Amino acid sequence: MTILPRFARASLTRALLQRLPSARFQLSLSAGRPYATQSGVGNGPKSSSKRQVTLANDGPPRWTDLSTGEKAVRSTEQSFNFLLVAAGIIATGGVTYFLYHEVFSPEGATNQFSRAVSRVKQDERCVELLGDPKKIKAYGEPTNNRWARNRPISSREVKDRVGNEHLYVHFYVDGPLNKGTVNLHMIRRPSEREYDYQTLSVDIKGHSRIYLENADARPGATKKGFRLFGARWW
Repeated sequence: MTILPRFARASLTRALLQRLPSARFQLSLSAGRPYATQSGVGNGPKSSSKRQVTLANDGPPRWTDLSTGEKAVRSTEQSFNFLLVAAGIIATGGVTYFLYHEVFSPEGATNQFSRAVSRVKQDERCVELLGDPKKIKAYGEPTNNRWARNRPISSREVKDRVGNEHLYVHFYVDGPLNKGTVNLHMIRRPSEREYDYQTLSVDIKGHSRIYLENADARPGATKKGFRLFGARWW
C-alpha cells in the first residue's frame, strides 16, 4: 500500500468533501422524480375515468308517454285549473258589474239616492219641518249597528211586462226638528236611457205628505195605460 504524503491526503479529503453535497442533492432529485412521475401517472386514469352527469329538464312527459292512470290524473288537474280560472273570471266580472251598476253608473241606485237627498235639503217645505239642511242626515234601514252611515239603503229594480224598468228607493232623513221617510220611484222606458221621476215624497209624522216629484200631478200629464185591481198597467 502506497503511503501518500500528508499534503496529498489533505487535498484529496477537501475534494471529496466539496463533491459530497452536490452528490447528495442529485441523489435526492433522482429519488424524487420517480415518485412525482408515479403520482402523475396514477392520477391520469382516475381523472379520465370520471363521468360528467348533466341534469336536463325537458318538461312534463308527453301525453303519449303517460299511462291510463296518469292521463286521468292530468285530465283532472287541467279540468280543475280551468274551472278555477273560469270561476275567477266570472267573480271578477260580477263584482265589476255590481260596482258600476250600483256605485259608478249615473243611473245607479247610489247616485239616485244622493240626488234625492240633495233635493230634500233644497226643498223649503222639508227644511221648515226638518231643520237646518246642513244638519239633516240620510240613512238606510235600521240595523244593530249604531252608526247611521252603515245602514244599507233599501232599493230594488223591477221590469214590467212591456219592458219598463222601475227603480224604488226607500230611506230615512233625520233633522234637528223632525224625522222623515223618503220614497223614490223612477221609471225608464225601453226607448230611454235615463230614469224619469214618477214620485219623490217625504213623510213626516204629524204633517201631510210632501211631494217633490209627482208625475201624475204634472201640468199636461197624460195617464198612460189603465188601472186594474189597484195597479197601473203600462
